[in-house]
Amino acid sequence: MRYDWDEKPDLNITPLVDIMLVLMAILMVTAPTIIYEENITLPQGSKTKTLQKVKSIQLSMDAKGVIRFQKEKFDKLSFPDRFLLKTQSLDKSIPVYIRADERLPYKDVMFLLKTVKEAGFTKVSLVTNG
Repeated sequence: MRYDWDEKPDLNITPLVDIMLVLMAILMVTAPTIIYEENITLPQGSKTKTLQKVKSIQLSMDAKGVIRFQKEKFDKLSFPDRFLLKTQSLDKSIPVYIRADERLPYKDVMFLLKTVKEAGFTKVSLVTNG
């Protein structure tokens, strides 16, 4: 048998590609289920200190403009004076959370915010659903 040096050999790599694709599919299916566990030693905490719940003030205003504070209802005209009287003895660094109906005009929400700020509270937040 004589070898022809001008003949180009044909390499059939189709079986190799098939095996590699099957192995890659197996790897892609099993890789997300692998759980990596790393053992770490956490520092010991102090059990003597307990966190105290931070006191806060909750205000809410419904769509009709009725303001609720400490289970009492106020209208917009009497609220500033009553709020100032009821919060005189409170620490002014207590956070105040204001919940206002989304249908309220912007000026009503700003009136409530301005009243709280004028009473001396510095940490005032508007609460949303997001």
